[in-house]
Amino acid sequence: MTFAVIRTGGKQYRVTPNGVLTVEKLEAEAGSTVTFHDVLALGGEAGLTVGAPTVPGASVTATVLEQKRGEKVIIFKKRRRQNSRRKNGHRQHLTVLRVAEIVAA
Repeated sequence: MTFAVIRTGGKQYRVTPNGVLTVEKLEAEAGSTVTFHDVLALGGEAGLTVGAPTVPGASVTATVLEQKRGEKVIIFKKRRRQNSRRKNGHRQHLTVLRVAEIVAA
């Protein structure tokens, strides 16, 4: 298979073999492998296979490269003419993955 569409962390990602992607934090240590069974679509030379909602028997295996935190996002709330303002920062926990293989049923 040339590519797959997987679902993790409430988001959908298009992945290819040996591709690197950053997803919401997964409970896994660096160097371990993770398998995704929520494969929504598979594409390749034979065409596109779309699941309803997932492709049965398909899976994507990836290796965890690192656990990190994203860039800081500033949350600034202000109520005009009230002398009221609030400033917060947030850094999301992320997991960096390298896709090892895409298995179709």
